[in-house]
Amino acid sequence: MSRHDFPVRGSSDVHVGRVMALRADEVEMPGGRVATREIIEHGGAVAIVAMDAEDRLVLLHQYRHAVGRRLWELPAGLLDVAGEDPLEAAKRELAEEAGLAAAEWGVLVDIVPSPGFSDESVRAYLARGLTEVGRPEPADDEEADMTLRWVSLPVAVRMVLSGTLVNGVSAAAVLAVHALATMPGAQPRPADAPWPDRPRRFSARRA
Repeated sequence: MSRHDFPVRGSSDVHVGRVMALRADEVEMPGGRVATREIIEHGGAVAIVAMDAEDRLVLLHQYRHAVGRRLWELPAGLLDVAGEDPLEAAKRELAEEAGLAAAEWGVLVDIVPSPGFSDESVRAYLARGLTEVGRPEPADDEEADMTLRWVSLPVAVRMVLSGTLVNGVSAAAVLAVHALATMPGAQPRPADAPWPDRPRRFSARRA
């Protein structure tokens, strides 16, 4: 069966900001109609499930202005350094936000949170073999008000299911770790596994 390619007949920028851009694409639909699709371009991000020898993981409580409250989240950060390898970005964010380094890294899940209107993709890593390295001082902006807590995996899963932990990437990664713990033989992917959905367009603009 033939498949439509959805060619873009035109594109214009609506807004270009520091962490995202909004463009409007004119896309040809099956049957020939051209429809406008507004797309948020995102630089991509990484998140980290940092687990210690007791299978506790780090959660951060951080203010998020878009929802107007503090959320429980995993350590995470934008891919906002030109040319930076995602794994190196994850290592940097783990040190900056949680004051930790890890000896073992693997890919848990790749998440496209809102494919209906954004090219954002987030890679979540599992980090083990943890050592404390200390957070850099001073912290800036929202991170200056951020708190850290170690929780067991069962508690983290209950936080997801109860609606206490609602950050989408963090919830998916917590449930992925739980799946690894309960599926015999399941393993994270290699830390350098291919990432076909990693966004490139916004980073190319900034370059």
